[in-house]
Amino acid sequence: MKASPIRVVSLIPSATEIVASLGLAERLVGRSHECDWPAEVSHLPALTQPRFATDRSNAEIHRSVTALLKAALGVYDLDVAELERLKPTHIVTQTQCDVCSVRLEEVEDAVASLSGRRAEIVALAPMRLADLFDDIRRVARALGAEAEPVVSALEARLARLSAMTAAGPKPRVACIEWLEPLMAAGTWVPELVEIAGGRCLFAEAGERAPWLEWDTLRNADPDVIVFMPCGFDSARTEAELLNAGARWRGLRAGQEGEVYAVDANRYFSRPGPRLIESAEVLAEILRPDLSGFGHEGDGWRRIPL
Repeated sequence: MKASPIRVVSLIPSATEIVASLGLAERLVGRSHECDWPAEVSHLPALTQPRFATDRSNAEIHRSVTALLKAALGVYDLDVAELERLKPTHIVTQTQCDVCSVRLEEVEDAVASLSGRRAEIVALAPMRLADLFDDIRRVARALGAEAEPVVSALEARLARLSAMTAAGPKPRVACIEWLEPLMAAGTWVPELVEIAGGRCLFAEAGERAPWLEWDTLRNADPDVIVFMPCGFDSARTEAELLNAGARWRGLRAGQEGEVYAVDANRYFSRPGPRLIESAEVLAEILRPDLSGFGHEGDGWRRIPL
């Protein structure tokens, strides 16, 4: 009996990018509303929508998401009727963060309600760079693809970058994942900072992003501050920062012009293959004497406070 062709729905941008890196972009039949890379996925139907306004400030988004979670409501809607129509053989999602995608329980309930063959759910849970490589392997196994060429190439790029930055100064870096309230970046970001030639403050690799008190940040007085609000690009982050510039100008980094905004939506917020570009972005910021990968302006910008 001939096997049914693989039909993949991805409910998280990083999973879409993993599927594409394995050479299986043409197997994608549906995506989340945030899946926008590679460009050819943009024509696919979007099966999710946020239950809050995404064009608001950090503070307003935080209040909206907190209210949804307190009410035991998911942060996103899932179009079950469209899922039924698409008849996927595989659904790739994640369990690392309830704010990042439709909750696994909602996906499982939706799959249970579908007619016909039940789709296989591939749930990713990345916390470190090693988990990214394991996730690529996990998706490859589920879809019948070969992961090692992809993983080996990514590991080699990171190893080359780490060798470039091994010697020299190690600036103390504060990576800010949310502005109001303040949150430091955790999970894979401390590893990226180390590979790029810095020393990450306030979080350890593999730990969830911790809330951060202003006094703690001020007392640490980091050499470099990199803003990477989850889901924001650099221009949007800069616009929000300029409204509160006076607060940051009093810190060493603000006085010395070492404040930056990165495209977190494209890179740092997505635990997919482009985390390697994220490390390159940081290297351009922290070690401009050694690196030039062409990300300035597009992937990051210096903030003139």
